[in-house]
Amino acid sequence: MTPTDPVVRALVDVSADGLAVLDAEGAFTFLNDAASHLLGADLGSAGPFPRTPGEGSVRWAPPEGPIRELDYRVAASGTGHVVWFRDVTDVRHQQERLTAIARVAAGVTESASLPQTLEAVAREIVATATIAAVQILAIDDPAADLRILGMAGFGAAPDFVERFAQCRRLGADVRFLDAFAAGRRVVVPHRKAVIMADPLWAPLHEIMDRPDWDGFVAVPMTVRGRTLGVVNAYFVPGEEPGPLAFLEAMADHAAIAVDTAGLLAQTRTRARSDERRRLARDLHDSVVQQLFSMRMQARVLRNQLDRDPAGGDPARLRVAAEELASLSSTALADLRQLVFELRPLELEERGLVEAIRGQAAGVQARTGLTVDVHADRDRIEGELDLQEDVYRIVSEAVHNVVKHAGAATAEIAIAVDDGDLVVEVADDGAGTGLGGSGGLGLVSMRERTERWGGRFHAGPRPGGGWTVRVAVPLPGLAAS
Repeated sequence: MTPTDPVVRALVDVSADGLAVLDAEGAFTFLNDAASHLLGADLGSAGPFPRTPGEGSVRWAPPEGPIRELDYRVAASGTGHVVWFRDVTDVRHQQERLTAIARVAAGVTESASLPQTLEAVAREIVATATIAAVQILAIDDPAADLRILGMAGFGAAPDFVERFAQCRRLGADVRFLDAFAAGRRVVVPHRKAVIMADPLWAPLHEIMDRPDWDGFVAVPMTVRGRTLGVVNAYFVPGEEPGPLAFLEAMADHAAIAVDTAGLLAQTRTRARSDERRRLARDLHDSVVQQLFSMRMQARVLRNQLDRDPAGGDPARLRVAAEELASLSSTALADLRQLVFELRPLELEERGLVEAIRGQAAGVQARTGLTVDVHADRDRIEGELDLQEDVYRIVSEAVHNVVKHAGAATAEIAIAVDDGDLVVEVADDGAGTGLGGSGGLGLVSMRERTERWGGRFHAGPRPGGGWTVRVAVPLPGLAAS
């Protein structure tokens, strides 16, 4: 059955949508030009469409080319059916890619670790595009070893870097290094056949043969004028390497994640340097002064013994000895606290809550300030760097209370609320708990909080005193 009216036939022929007629057995009896092009089918062949009126979507594998997604409508006509259909493959894929880009963009801003973030990027690329496998590689020096930041589609490959190094020593042609060096994408059709036939790639043949792929694309990860690595994409057979705009967008997000992680590491290094300087000041203000006093008391004892080898005045000797013992005990306690703050082993061994309790007990023993700790759980699991930053914030806040608030008591509250770790330090003092250099302390505490995507507040406490409150998200909350 074919259209007989010339106008109708012309409309059918110029339509960009597929129009077809099926007989009672579901075979094509008519195909317009668009239908023939989209399906690659001949008259008399069976189509993918149901022989019942309605609409829906179907996947179709033409004789040549990739699988296509078709939206269709079917209507009854005499003993057969007429079908309208449209190729929506590219539109669907574009929607999926935009969704994937949005998910990745959101993930880059979260407080997950860099490997977790880039593993998620690799999985999104494989799940969204016609790509069999992906690698996200960091390259500091093309002559040095690379680092795998994310990988999907290869299965377990813990020795990939070692095998790749063997291939380089053999002299294998590494095309993704061209993309890194030039800062431009490299597209290589039918790359798998070349690699699998090349003995120089033999150490990686087992891993590279796992995914079903053919073409290859390497896209550089560039941010702020620097190329940090590459995203390698391995395309399924029958697919032309693409969509390149999607890959470049994903590479941009990966580059931002790598760059952000580097900036955070620099910030943490500066914070540790600031912490060491603060500890040095505290060491000078407390332990060094106490050791100086101990030295003076020791001289007093020596002078008295020099004047009277028989023992001199017992009462004066006793006072000097007791003063010396007191100074040594205080110096030892201060030194232990400073060593603990420099490397809080208890934080790693017993967790944040117990480390803060230990810190509070030490402050109370040294200063007489009553420090109460309230926690809604005994242990909080999370990144050690995050816990250390929270510990340092509490340490700085309590230090300010001791030095400047004129308080009798301080309270530390620790809780997990709606996925956030919330810590509050409050005192009953008359001051702000800041002192002359308190502004710098606030900046440090705020920076530590914000590097984890958290919220920081410091201000007067209702009824008097001062409060410091921190809330930081716990990625993949695991608390017990």
